Amino acid sequence: MNHLYAPWRTDYITGKKIDGCVFCHISQHSELDEEHQVLFRDADCFVVMNKYPYTPGHFMIIPHTHTDSLEALDPKVWMCMSTLAQQSVRMLKEGFGAEGVNMGMNLGSAAGAGIAEHIHLHLVPRFSRDTNFITTIAETRVYSIDFHKIYEKLKALVPKYLA
Repeated sequence: MNHLYAPWRTDYITGKKIDGCVFCHISQHSELDEEHQVLFRDADCFVVMNKYPYTPGHFMIIPHTHTDSLEALDPKVWMCMSTLAQQSVRMLKEGFGAEGVNMGMNLGSAAGAGIAEHIHLHLVPRFSRDTNFITTIAETRVYSIDFHKIYEKLKALVPKYLA
C-alpha cells in the first residue's frame, strides 16, 4: 500500500469553521492576513493563496464586494482585478519561474465554483512535466513543496510586481 503524506489537511479537518462567506471573512480581517495567507490587498480586491491548490503557487484575486455576479460588479473593481491579473501573471512567470499560467473563473455552482456566492479569479502556475494521472486515477493531488514556503516566496515577490 502506498501512502501520501498531506499534513496540511489536518487544519481542514480539525480547524475552526468560518460562519458565512469565507472570502468576506478574509476581506474583513486584515489583521489575520498572515494566517489566511493573503499576499496583497488594496481598497477593491485582495490576493490570497488557494488552501487546496492545483499546483504550488495557485492563488486567487477576489473583490471585497460580496457578489456572485460578474456582470453586476462595479467596472472599477473589475479593472482592478484585471490589472492585478496581469501583474500576477508577470510575477508567476518572472519571479516564480512558471512556464505558463492557467487563469479563470467558475461563475456559479453549475460552472464548478466551490464558493459560488463570491466571485474569484484563479491563477494557477504551470510547469513542464507537472501533469500526471494521479489526479484522474486516484482522485489525489501531489503537492511537491511545503505550502507555507510557497506563500513566503510569493509574498516576497509582491512588492516588486503588485501595485
